Amino acid sequence: VYHRLYNGALKNYHSFNMDNRDKYYYKRVYTGCVRAIDFIYTLPEFNGNLATFGGSQGGALSIVIAGLDARVKGLVAFYPALCDMAGYAHGRAGGWPHMLKDEKNRTPEKMKTIQYFDVVNFARQLKVPGFYTFGYNDMVCPPTTTYSAYNVINAPKELFVAETTAHYAYAEQWSAAWNWVMNFLKNKSK
Repeated sequence: VYHRLYNGALKNYHSFNMDNRDKYYYKRVYTGCVRAIDFIYTLPEFNGNLATFGGSQGGALSIVIAGLDARVKGLVAFYPALCDMAGYAHGRAGGWPHMLKDEKNRTPEKMKTIQYFDVVNFARQLKVPGFYTFGYNDMVCPPTTTYSAYNVINAPKELFVAETTAHYAYAEQWSAAWNWVMNFLKNKSK
């Protein structure tokens, strides 16, 4: 099912309505994540301590939502996508999904829309602690794009660079991330 969707109705989904910030695909994704937090807060068993956690698009969403919603208390981001997407227009690598690698996509409308959804802009808004990890061989989310977000974060942050990884994580990264988030949430509960 997912393979058919990816090659059919959702082919190039990340570029849907890229020339209009109010209709761009990721607007619905970002607002949908905030609505998910709204739902979590309705659950009687929820204790009020929430951290975001993800890799690639999930890593991007972890940063974005923590930057957007003050109810998020901490975050973990593995090799976040959607960072410095306009890098290609400035002579450097851009972040996944690399739609601006193709010069025909660098129209003024698309360049303006992308600015609203670039993870770097949300990273600047972070006020909560975070754990970040990636590797230097990642061609999907190049490390320069990840650093573009990481370097603008003024909140407490911990970095685990696994130099030899690409777009995946070693067991040590997973262990460090889970230990960080579990300790963080336990300390928030006290």
